[in-house]
Amino acid sequence: MSENFQAVVIGGGPGGYVCAIRLAQLGLKTACIESRGSLGGTCLNVGCIPSKSLLNLSEEFNKVKNLSNKGIEVGEVKLNLSKMMKSKDKAVTVLTKGVEFLLKKNKVKYFKGVGSFKSEKQILIKDIENKEIIINAEKTVIATGSVPVSLPGIEFDEKIILSSTGALNIEKVPKKMIVVGGGYIGLEMGSVWSRLGTEVHVIEFLENITPGMDMEISKEFMKILKKQGIKFHMQHKVNTIKKNNSGAVVSTTDKDGKKNDFDCEVVLISVGRKPNTKDLNLEMLGIELDEKKRIKTDKNFKTTKENIYAIGDVISGPMLAHKAEDEGIAAAENIVGQSGHVNYDTIPGVIYTTPEVASIGKTEEQLKEKKIDYKIGKFSFMANSRAKAIDDAEGFVKILADAKTDKVLGAHLIGPHAGELIAEIGVAMEFGASSEDIARTCHAHPTFSEAVKEAALSVDKRAIHS
Repeated sequence: MSENFQAVVIGGGPGGYVCAIRLAQLGLKTACIESRGSLGGTCLNVGCIPSKSLLNLSEEFNKVKNLSNKGIEVGEVKLNLSKMMKSKDKAVTVLTKGVEFLLKKNKVKYFKGVGSFKSEKQILIKDIENKEIIINAEKTVIATGSVPVSLPGIEFDEKIILSSTGALNIEKVPKKMIVVGGGYIGLEMGSVWSRLGTEVHVIEFLENITPGMDMEISKEFMKILKKQGIKFHMQHKVNTIKKNNSGAVVSTTDKDGKKNDFDCEVVLISVGRKPNTKDLNLEMLGIELDEKKRIKTDKNFKTTKENIYAIGDVISGPMLAHKAEDEGIAAAENIVGQSGHVNYDTIPGVIYTTPEVASIGKTEEQLKEKKIDYKIGKFSFMANSRAKAIDDAEGFVKILADAKTDKVLGAHLIGPHAGELIAEIGVAMEFGASSEDIARTCHAHPTFSEAVKEAALSVDKRAIHS
């Protein structure tokens, strides 16, 4: 007999396992299916968590090398890459086991295997030994995430031609790395290897890095990364990548039609991700996809099939773990008749380089395009006492507010702890706050957060410390 569940979640990533836990909290008999063999999805296993571990460790390595400039004398600093990778892997293992414990605690049944639809209310699970079982689901949530995209005709081998997954597991520090794509992932991984001693070149098809980011922040970010030693080749189209005995050659054409060859040991292709839906058997069910092969859903995350929902990277919107988590909770609440909702105007984005970059809401370019009158408040970390005291004062805070109502429309930060500071602005925006509301909130001194207050004061041209 097939086991019956009131709700089944296919995918155990940030969206999937959170959704499964919330469904169980709401009283439904719930199962979660994950093909990887460990929970947490791309984010926890081969994405945000291991990359943040390496970003932190490489930054610590870089700091120790330069401590003598600050009066702290140390001996010769050596890199033990193998140990560093073990530290990264340990963090992943601890956290994946933690997620497994959370499912157990919330009485969610966990199936290890590939889930696909046998019918609208039946899920076929094939485990690692190719054994098959069928379970019945009253409601199903698809949360299978995304996979890296390569360039046409170029396949990842994860040794020389790398996806973000391969870039997390390089066995020795390469002399030279080419990063194809100037987005979040490429710049984070490029920063890791640059700090560990690799000569890093970024090849980008567009005129600016981090497409979609506020242009002023993007330009400042690139300026800082150049100062750190990363080399940029903008408006270059990659034609071919050919492996050879010493690595690979990346052949490009620049905006003037000039052809260029870049030799390197490894190539990281970081040009985006695509929804991971190929093994689900969606065609048989008639579930509709959009032009980017994402699953179409309504405002309640329901697909074109009444009892099947979808969240996270398989539907439209930014491919971010926290977006998927919020959708997982909202979808679960909608399934039981509550009013789950995600405010897509207040989803932050963070790049965990040094300095960090964070943004929320509208950019200047978007406001201009929509012909919305706005005011700008800016404050440099160079004038922030905490940042200056610890010699970490690159970057600035930028707040955009409606010219008439003063309501905060967006904020863009580059500087120390930007990923943490953006949360304050997110809360303000969620409650419809004005820049004056932030400006009149007492901030502890000396803290980095005072830069947010001063930027808010600056919207009305009344910053105190600049």
